[in-house]
Amino acid sequence: MEATSNDKMLVPKNETCKNSIDLQHFLHYSLVPSVAIIIVLSCLEKRPRGRPIDEKWPLLKRQCGILIPLDFVGAFQNRWSLAFAFGATANKVMIMFSEGYLPVQVPQWARAVVILVCAMEVGLSSYPFFTCLSTRFQITGATLGFLYTGSWFTVIVLNIAQCPHGQVVGEYEKIIFYWPSLLCLVFLMGRFIYILVKALRVHLHLDPPSEETSFPEIHQIYHVQQLMGKPPRQQLQKSWIQRKVYEWDPCFRFPSRMICMAVLAIICLYMFVVTEFYVKKLVLHTLNTLEENFEMLVAARNTSEVLVSAVQHLKELIDITADVWLVTTFTACLTSVTYVFHILACYRKHMKRLWAGEKQFLPLSSCKLSHSVLVASIARYSGWQIAYLVWGYLIVHIVQCLFGVMLVYTLVLPIKHGQGIEAAKSLGTWILTVAIVVGLMVLQTATATRFFLQPKILLDDKEKPLALDNRKAFHNFNYFFFFYNVLLGLSACLFRLLCSAVVGAWLIARIDRTIMPKGYEAADMGFRTWIGMLLMDHYHTSPTLVCFCHILMAQNRGQHQQRTTSYHCFSNRSVFRVSKKAKTRWLLWYTLLNNPSLSTFRKPQ
Repeated sequence: MEATSNDKMLVPKNETCKNSIDLQHFLHYSLVPSVAIIIVLSCLEKRPRGRPIDEKWPLLKRQCGILIPLDFVGAFQNRWSLAFAFGATANKVMIMFSEGYLPVQVPQWARAVVILVCAMEVGLSSYPFFTCLSTRFQITGATLGFLYTGSWFTVIVLNIAQCPHGQVVGEYEKIIFYWPSLLCLVFLMGRFIYILVKALRVHLHLDPPSEETSFPEIHQIYHVQQLMGKPPRQQLQKSWIQRKVYEWDPCFRFPSRMICMAVLAIICLYMFVVTEFYVKKLVLHTLNTLEENFEMLVAARNTSEVLVSAVQHLKELIDITADVWLVTTFTACLTSVTYVFHILACYRKHMKRLWAGEKQFLPLSSCKLSHSVLVASIARYSGWQIAYLVWGYLIVHIVQCLFGVMLVYTLVLPIKHGQGIEAAKSLGTWILTVAIVVGLMVLQTATATRFFLQPKILLDDKEKPLALDNRKAFHNFNYFFFFYNVLLGLSACLFRLLCSAVVGAWLIARIDRTIMPKGYEAADMGFRTWIGMLLMDHYHTSPTLVCFCHILMAQNRGQHQQRTTSYHCFSNRSVFRVSKKAKTRWLLWYTLLNNPSLSTFRKPQ
């Protein structure tokens, strides 16, 4: 009866549900309005330079420029809007990877090419989300963006309303998976409405026109001003949150790429955890069915007590693993989410050190990366970071589950079965053995300090000088401890291997920290991508460099305006002072001389 009830719980409610709206087909059909929106916005965009085609087609007038969906290098505006636009694409990624998106059966060697084509299709379908946010023509972009986003929101809601359940997860599968994307779509629609209303008010002269994005950015100017100013005499006392958690810095802003990565990583992690949770239910149901079959077999054949005990141990192992897996799901999720914010903190710390000219924390091999590798690194970083976080969550979850099961079998079960004293004795014996081993290691160090080093040269020295004393006793000490250290080295080697495996598995999601030993950092492709991204950002967004370029451009622009104006010949560069009134009269005379018709508009006085 229990197996039958479990089977009923795992059967989806809408097994025969027929949905009139297929998201996979709508993804294909959405390419038509997506391409139309791209063409409209491209026709409005002007190219910075003329081309030979403009002479053949004068109507173009440098129109049909290239659109920029997202600046991956130095964009600091619309960060959260672009992040939610990436979050809105999460459902499309799920369609591509979870519903058999490959349209045709292809050989194994060609699957990478077909997946690339499918990814390009998903990117083209999501292109209007970003271009409508980034375009300078806000009325057109906001209108088209709202209509396109609203169509996706309507289709997803209708698809969920018709068949809320699924064949894999079961009850309310689509609601559980799609609500983050729906939330992002709602945010985008609200953002487009805000942009449209604001642009219409400016167009109707109800509001003053908004200022264009400053170059350099405000936080970059603050950073340079802080460098030029005098340091404060007294350091302000920081609160516990500022010292331990996070301290907001007005001289630093995360680029759009990092904010988008963080938002999309959390959404993808949520989807992966939900999928893992329901896969765990299916696996647990299979194991319970297998266990019940074993029990029925044992009861039918009246086998020995050894087999009965084995079945009971199997049942106990399944129950313990299921409980520990559920508990460690929350700890692994907390670890992965913490990694997301910690990576942002490390990015700010590393960028500030690079701005200050410090490169000692970078491996020497990573500092010699070619320029093409740096450009490719900034293109790869966001996608790789999300993949590392998802895989890192799974690996950390497995490691935590293994340690949890070991802890239960070591402490919890013996106490539960009335064997707490024996477990305490075994644990005490193990702790005593480790303590003796560590004590002998400490004894060797203490003996070397007390007997085999010469006295301090000065009384206030921290350590004794590195000069041997009692050499004969020292050689005998080394000889007799040589044989013991061979046996101790075996345990130390296994402990080193265990620590390397645990730390490597724990830090697999940390792309900002290499898990390779020193000298082999180049073999860690994720760490190389992180270093390349940092150097690329440093070379293109360093506040000192950006402000210096801004000063050069401002001076060049001012000189160019002075050369192009018809009054530049009146600029007095001599040492003689000219009154402002006389200079104004000379400029007025020159203007009236070249434009006699303006004399009629002057006042008679």
